Amino acid sequence: MRILVGWDIESESDLICMYLGIDDNDVTVAVGGDAFRAEIEGDNQFDIALMSINLPDPDGAFELFAEAIRRRPNMSIVGACDAQEIIRVIRFMTQGMSSYVLRDSGGDYMFMLQAVLESTLEAVTAQREREVAQRLREEVESVRKLQESVIPASIDAPEGYSICARYEPSQIQVVGDKAVTMAGGDYYDVFRLDEKHIVLLVGDASGHGMKAAMSIMTMHTLVRMIRTQSYTETAEFVAAINDHLTEQGVVNDEGGFITMLYAILNTGTCELQWTSAGHPAPMLQDLATGEVTVLGPEDAGGLPLAIMEGIEYDTYTSHLPGNSRLLLCTDGLEEAFPESKPGRHNQFGIDGIIETMKRSVELPLVDAMQALFDDSEAFTEGSGRHDDTSVVFLEYR
Repeated sequence: MRILVGWDIESESDLICMYLGIDDNDVTVAVGGDAFRAEIEGDNQFDIALMSINLPDPDGAFELFAEAIRRRPNMSIVGACDAQEIIRVIRFMTQGMSSYVLRDSGGDYMFMLQAVLESTLEAVTAQREREVAQRLREEVESVRKLQESVIPASIDAPEGYSICARYEPSQIQVVGDKAVTMAGGDYYDVFRLDEKHIVLLVGDASGHGMKAAMSIMTMHTLVRMIRTQSYTETAEFVAAINDHLTEQGVVNDEGGFITMLYAILNTGTCELQWTSAGHPAPMLQDLATGEVTVLGPEDAGGLPLAIMEGIEYDTYTSHLPGNSRLLLCTDGLEEAFPESKPGRHNQFGIDGIIETMKRSVELPLVDAMQALFDDSEAFTEGSGRHDDTSVVFLEYR
């Protein structure tokens, strides 16, 4: 510990210095009010101070204490007083004094000083960590609410179709083993381009927390800005988004990127045009048989967004047969795993998603989506999904 001692009796100060000088403590003793004030105004750094509440005298002690609190807000202060003066300590404690010790005439209290200062510093440090954790929760919550504000609150499905969607952020553990719902990097959007075309979009920014959330909000803004421009293919639109995002430092700083699946459904012809920028391909389910097919070739995923400008992407076209379901999701479902068994071979995986879709084929669409979240959560054996998860589920009857 780096200890500052402000004392009023010089003959006691040497003994205090000796007792506190053990365990490699760095002790600075200031005898008298002027010397103590000079130390708190100086450049030396201290973790904690032991201060007599009679320094420089009973009348001026509180003023000196207040100055120490003002100049050294991160330095804990322990007061020292005689037993008959304990009533005076109340004023100091209500204004920020961390603790106090009683002085006895025989000087036995000096043997306790090391333990008192250590325990006080530990308590103050723990309290500050709790306060920082609380501020973290509040800041993350504010960003998370801003992020969730860009996710559609309701979806208007065309006649003959049903659509449901859900976003669920990951969680982390912080001080006190309390869970914090993180501001995440997942995103979905569903909107109509015109009377016959509807856009289905899911995205996933690398990493977690505020940077990922801000990256997704940047992409959302770009999508909404240029969505009405004339792009004959989904690949052209994705390429335009990529070129814009490569100019955004908030996205690609420190190697950041975004994966995205962008699809346009012609609700009249049931043709689905889609492009992947490093994102899992859509999955199509035949409701008559329950069979599930991953659309497109194995290499359908192009390069993620914001890595480099001028990337060319591929457009794929698929047909939605009658009585079918279409699933777009981020990798939070697939990559769910038990915390005690990390490793790719222990992931819920595409097989887990397909199995759940088959099992829930006769359930209503919303319940089938809930089953995907429930089954992947159960697969983690209580540890929870460690990545954000977004799902867009469409049914055509």
